[in-house]
Amino acid sequence: MQDDVETWPTGRLLSVAARMVEGRFDRFLAGLGLTHAGLIALHHLAGGPLSQRELAHLCRVTDQTISRTIDRLVRTGHAGRAADDRDRRRTVVTITVAGAEALATARREEQESEQLLGAVEDYHHFRRQLITLISRA
Repeated sequence: MQDDVETWPTGRLLSVAARMVEGRFDRFLAGLGLTHAGLIALHHLAGGPLSQRELAHLCRVTDQTISRTIDRLVRTGHAGRAADDRDRRRTVVTITVAGAEALATARREEQESEQLLGAVEDYHHFRRQLITLISRA
């Protein structure tokens, strides 16, 4: 790391830290056959089946983007997709057992791994601070 890191503005510190953690987490997720986008989708699907449009809305992406994410999740066995029994025009997406296991593993890794956030002494406090920072924006 740079010798002058102590002098960096806070915005730069946050940006560099985010890129470092995201890169580490992306490599970990790849080992599970997931992407960051897929993990976000699984997070929402853990609450129960959703239409493709509902999932796109919750993930804050377009219908086209979520379609590609779902395609990958289905190919890797993390999610299932079927026509809605009540409205055949709608597509319903569900999390599979493999998807739920991958999600649980990713959540555990995020909290416990020294490789991801090992320098953070109190994960839950750090997380609350980030939520506060984002919520007030």
